[in-house]
Amino acid sequence: MILPPRCPTCGVGLQDPETLCTGCWAKLSYISRPFCERTATPFVIDPGPGIYAASAYQFPPQWQRARAAVAYEGVATDLVHALKYSDRHEVAPLMARAMHRAGADILEDADLVIPVPLHRSRLWRRRFNQAALLASHIARASGRLCRTDILIRRKATPPQVGLSREARARNMVGAFAIAAQHRALLTGRRVVVIDDVLTTGATLNAAARILGAAGAANVDILVFARAGTTVASDASTTI
Repeated sequence: MILPPRCPTCGVGLQDPETLCTGCWAKLSYISRPFCERTATPFVIDPGPGIYAASAYQFPPQWQRARAAVAYEGVATDLVHALKYSDRHEVAPLMARAMHRAGADILEDADLVIPVPLHRSRLWRRRFNQAALLASHIARASGRLCRTDILIRRKATPPQVGLSREARARNMVGAFAIAAQHRALLTGRRVVVIDDVLTTGATLNAAARILGAAGAANVDILVFARAGTTVASDASTTI
């Protein structure tokens, strides 16, 4: 018996298996301009070009631009967990569509789309990499090349959940490497790194740092959800 599709977050019946019900769509908090170009943190008012959130000065990111589709709360959290922990692959296309819209400008400038990799031990347990699945959908929609074999995870890091910013950063030291046989593919290329959630940025900072050191001309990041999206009213001076 074929069961009808249901909303992945509330269970109400649907006609399209790759979407949400109207009620859950309405509960998503989309991140729209004005927001900080470096951290994807929303602003109360548009501070003008070259103005960033205070956190961009306190903890300077290794990437150039950040884009996030939604705030990491409520329905967005349910979607991330459904994909990552419950093998609900049908939510990946709708998450990727939201990411594609949010990151249209940085994707237009990009040469490569690279997902944050999992260590082989975690990949074996989980059976798939949610960032790679999102990246493949985004690459197809944007016409960009997705490479999952350039950035590799060489250290099995403990889960980041519940750790402080400092502990997360320590956790990621030495976590990533560049595949030697593909290093030349990065030279002079503009890269967009894909992940599901941006929290403190420790994971994405580590990825952006090593990609830049390997020769990438520019590294931007694109995520589905941004944690800690309290609207920033503390825009500072230009970088």
